[in-house]
Amino acid sequence: MDVLDAIILGVIQGLTEFLPVSSSGHLELGKAILGDSTVPEESLLFTVVLHFATALSTVVVFRKDIIDLFKGLFQFQWNEETQFCTKIVLSMIPAVIIGLFFEEQLESLFGGNILLVGMMLIITALLLWLADRAKDTQKPVSFSNAFTIGIAQAIAMLPGISRSGATISTSVLLGNDKSKAARFSFLMVVPLIFGKIAKDILGGDLTVESGNFTTLFIGFVAAFVSGLVACTWMIKLVKKSKLSWFAIYCLIVGIIAVGFGYYSA
Repeated sequence: MDVLDAIILGVIQGLTEFLPVSSSGHLELGKAILGDSTVPEESLLFTVVLHFATALSTVVVFRKDIIDLFKGLFQFQWNEETQFCTKIVLSMIPAVIIGLFFEEQLESLFGGNILLVGMMLIITALLLWLADRAKDTQKPVSFSNAFTIGIAQAIAMLPGISRSGATISTSVLLGNDKSKAARFSFLMVVPLIFGKIAKDILGGDLTVESGNFTTLFIGFVAAFVSGLVACTWMIKLVKKSKLSWFAIYCLIVGIIAVGFGYYSA
């Protein structure tokens, strides 16, 4: 993997992690465009670094919220911050179950399955279109909502289903406030990403020798900077109910991917 590939994939990850267009789906499309020889299978460390960069950009954007959450937790009371963190834990359960017990089956869906990516992008487009037409409310995310949104997050582990798109859309369709839905969606994934990185490191799946420091650093910076922009932009777009723009984009890309995947099969 050369420097240009690292920049391209870093920007793709940074933008699509927060914009509701599926980062996993676009990374698969990026691999198909760049070619397998350009993006080798041993790039697991590079992929993990990109996810770490976007998780870190989330922490930066929501640093005040995260600090307030920790302050509330250390009061050891059943306050608003403790309740919010409990909802985050509830939302993680479905994805943790999938990750622990169906990791191999899930990984088998990755690796250039463009037809699947295209179909899932079309489903993402439908979710975004429905959410864009939902009425805006002031309703916060409830405990039952948190678990349901967590199921959406687990389904979004499929390549082509947007995690932010699925979780925000599900939250909004449940009647939650759009701003609160976006905030919850972005914060709920941070513990999962850090947990996955810790699991891979402790399990010996990642080694320093498996990556080039130059491409790792450049990819990290590209993903982090583009992630900051995308996260901030997405919050504003959700407030203005502009999800239909991304629904159209996902539909077009999905149809093209389905066509390409069908005729190249």
